[in-house]
Amino acid sequence: MASEFNKSTHIRYFLRCLKTFLPTAYTSNDSQRMTLAFFVLCGIDLLGALDTNITADERAGYVDWIYECQHPHGGFRGFTGANLGEERTMDNEYWDPANIAATYFALASLAILGDDLTRVNRAPCLRWLKRLQLSDGTFGEALGPGGEPDGGRDMRFCYCAVIIRWILAGKTRDEEDIDVDGLVRFIEASQTYEGGFANGPFHEAHAGWTYCAIAALSILGKLPVPVKRCRPVQLWPSHESVERMLGWLVNLQTSLLQEEDLSMSDTTQAVAQLDIDNGAQQTPVEATQVMSPDDPLTDGVGAEPLYDELQWAGLTGRCNKVADTCYTFWAGGSLSILNSIHLLDQQALRRYLLEKTQHRIGGFGKLPGDAPDIMHSCLGLAGLAGMGEPDLMPYDPSSCLSIKAKQRLESLPWRQCRQTD
Repeated sequence: MASEFNKSTHIRYFLRCLKTFLPTAYTSNDSQRMTLAFFVLCGIDLLGALDTNITADERAGYVDWIYECQHPHGGFRGFTGANLGEERTMDNEYWDPANIAATYFALASLAILGDDLTRVNRAPCLRWLKRLQLSDGTFGEALGPGGEPDGGRDMRFCYCAVIIRWILAGKTRDEEDIDVDGLVRFIEASQTYEGGFANGPFHEAHAGWTYCAIAALSILGKLPVPVKRCRPVQLWPSHESVERMLGWLVNLQTSLLQEEDLSMSDTTQAVAQLDIDNGAQQTPVEATQVMSPDDPLTDGVGAEPLYDELQWAGLTGRCNKVADTCYTFWAGGSLSILNSIHLLDQQALRRYLLEKTQHRIGGFGKLPGDAPDIMHSCLGLAGLAGMGEPDLMPYDPSSCLSIKAKQRLESLPWRQCRQTD
């Protein structure tokens, strides 16, 4: 039986998340409401259900709430609870900061809701963004005491900075612009020997950070591959690094779906240890033993063929980890930006999502058997949209927006004044 995408069930799931109370587990995320709002709105938009399930009054209310989170000195808060209002002073203002992630999620949510962004304080926001940049090209999360960047050297913040800059592109760009070359140098220095990108130089490659790096370079027009509207970059070492990147991303597809798949069972380990203790010799496979293409695929000990296991192959974030729904977007989205999603076994990936992590009440869980959550549900849809799922809206992986929302944003009258690099 073919894998079934339960569109109506997913719509009900996201609408429950939007219009009713969230489960108790989300209580600790109260200060991250802007993040949750984006994932919910993005999911509904990808399902093509925004216009038919949200009234004009509801849409206006959501837009007004987002603007209530706008900080007077630029950027957006994560929720309204941090707004000190008239009680803000020079001594306590660092308790009421805008942060770079909430700012990106706020602007993207406004774009999804069809707002014209004319109420965004663009010039103060771009000045604030410039102040967040550190000397190594990276960005802090927020301005701390004394107006100094707090946190930083995080590839996620680099992506957020680039997408904020792109959304707010206008006449103020040249005057308030960030150090693009410094940012690009940091991103390129973070590519590892494997081909993926780490959170910074000399760290471990990770699919999430790789996506942030590739998407940021794509938006800046700095990818050294034939992606639309991208110009060649002078700083990229060589095209060999692109080949390593593609190879690393493709090798993240795995049939390891549960933690126990990563190691032998306790019984198998005990038997193996007993054999060693009794002096049993390990017998390696003969070097001359060659499998014929016609031989059945087994695990080498007379087990049943493994073809069934290969029907489901998800994506993981790092080598030797189990598959996880969200990496369908982080790794798959990276390949989509590089015009290389075809290198994956998309049928096995789709079956993994629809048969293993798609939940009966709607949404997607992180792992097979998990309850759905907002982030993995949204990114599961995004991963399917990147593979051309017919029941989903076409999706732009670089901006994390549907093509419809992106085009509407790009057509705003004030953005037509944008100066080109």
